[in-house]
Amino acid sequence: MVVGAFPMAKLLYLGVRQLSKPLAQRIKEGARRSHFFRTYICLPPAQLYHWVEMRTKMRILGFRGATIKPLNEEAAAELGAELLGEATIFLVGGTCLVLEYFRQSGQTRRKEEEHRQVLESLQLELGTLTLTVETLQAQQREASRYLGTIAELQTKVTELKELLEKKGK
Repeated sequence: MVVGAFPMAKLLYLGVRQLSKPLAQRIKEGARRSHFFRTYICLPPAQLYHWVEMRTKMRILGFRGATIKPLNEEAAAELGAELLGEATIFLVGGTCLVLEYFRQSGQTRRKEEEHRQVLESLQLELGTLTLTVETLQAQQREASRYLGTIAELQTKVTELKELLEKKGK
């Protein structure tokens, strides 16, 4: 089941990514046009990303304590817009996954509730059938007792007929 579901999940992910790309593109264009958006929303994450990336590269190469120059405003704005676009795509995909999780859990909950109701109805029916069987068994015992009494009476009637026949001869 998992193997069959994996390509479907990958296809769904690609679909979400393709659908969210126009939204990310609009955000990038807005970042390029708006001074406020560029200055306060795109530049800080871009500079932070650049700083962390360069610091990591320097440490890997063995340069410790080297100062890192910030990106120029144009490159930082472009990098910030790119990061924001990717974050948007990620958030749209994550939201889709969360919504799918809630949908699946709701379906599972409904199925469990249906199974519980079926189980309760079967238990109720079993209880009713058990009571019916006990009633029928009690009636059968009563009928057997009556049949036993009738058989005894028949035996006595036969004996009396035989006695009467013997006396009448």
